[in-house]
Amino acid sequence: MHDLKYIRENPDRFDAGLARRGLAPRAGEILALDAEARKFTAALQDLQTKRNTASKAIGAAKAKKDEAEAARLMAEVESVKHQMPAAEAEQKKYLDRIDEILAAIPNIPAEDAPPGADENDNVETRRWGEPKRIENAREHFDIGEALGLMDFETAAKMSGARFVLLKGRLARLERAIASLMLDTHTGEYGYTECSPPALVRDNAPFGVGQLPKFEEDLFRTTNGYWLTSTAEVTLSNIVADSIVDADELPLRFTAWTPCFRSEAGAAGKDTRGMIRMHQFSKVELVSITAPDKSNEEHERMTACAESILKKLELPFRTVTLCTGDMGFASRKTYDIEVWLPGQERYREISSCSNCGDFQARRMKARFRKKGEKGAEFVHTLNGSGLAVGRTLVAVLENYQQPDGSVAVPDALAPYMGGVKAIGRDGKG
Repeated sequence: MHDLKYIRENPDRFDAGLARRGLAPRAGEILALDAEARKFTAALQDLQTKRNTASKAIGAAKAKKDEAEAARLMAEVESVKHQMPAAEAEQKKYLDRIDEILAAIPNIPAEDAPPGADENDNVETRRWGEPKRIENAREHFDIGEALGLMDFETAAKMSGARFVLLKGRLARLERAIASLMLDTHTGEYGYTECSPPALVRDNAPFGVGQLPKFEEDLFRTTNGYWLTSTAEVTLSNIVADSIVDADELPLRFTAWTPCFRSEAGAAGKDTRGMIRMHQFSKVELVSITAPDKSNEEHERMTACAESILKKLELPFRTVTLCTGDMGFASRKTYDIEVWLPGQERYREISSCSNCGDFQARRMKARFRKKGEKGAEFVHTLNGSGLAVGRTLVAVLENYQQPDGSVAVPDALAPYMGGVKAIGRDGKG
């Protein structure tokens, strides 16, 4: 959510920020509505003053036993009471329209977010590892199906397209990957592990910017709950409607959860395999920081996510998203893309975003410095640390062997009971 006061004071700068996202100016429309709302705010203040003055005068008139004046004043108070609801309704109409507009406008990009229209304008920041060139490399779904441990057909009978059934040691490998991530983020980087709800009410996805604009991307139950598309929703909302002591910051949370996405508009994209699923699992990272620390925290979070790929010895690159490719709530985003030999290209495995105070304003999440009365909005950050299913995909493709088996990365050995490779019979 945007600060209306900021728009009043910086309309040109606000529109310039929207222009960097390829959007039309909105400050004029917003300020015109604001001017109308403020007219009724002023009218309400005048009516309240008039009512209060008349109410006090009633007592004075009665003290003087001037019943006629007291009656006139009471009639005046009654008249004001009748006028106020109409003024309040008009004020609310304009304020609601302003809120509706602001709720649908994305965050303003950071000054150092590179300009651009789409993913083709993203800027590569760094690379790690040498991309593996495997002769006759197969994609993950061919590998998994040949092992007899990745079953899309059975999943489709139960749930339709974009679902998968993992079995045996492939299911264990997925669990091992998530365990490595959680142990790393909690043990080495100080994140607090959480087990949050998978069902939330409207306020939670609204708070992180998923509603109302992206309703079609989510799954909703018949009794009004939303299935979470990422643990960002729940972990960020831990601080909603609260004031945190500055000494407690930064707060860092992580969770391994199922995620549910309708993949609206994804027809024809990654129709085979586990890249784009309706249900998948992800280890999420969320940080709550003071405003002056969020840029530093952004770099730290991205490094935490990258460290998982380094442990798994999976080549990757990190790119800075351009203004036209960033998510709705983000002011700056790094995408981490892992190398997939089967596709012979890098694919996204994590997005780490600094949202500034954009989500905090929607969630009413603030912090207070010691000894100060006022409170400020926190800054929120989120990132995948990593997408578990896509990490499984990367392991299968990078560790595929000529005999059809898949070697188990050394970092996962402690979680795999000594299994060093997964073969056609599901055994090492």
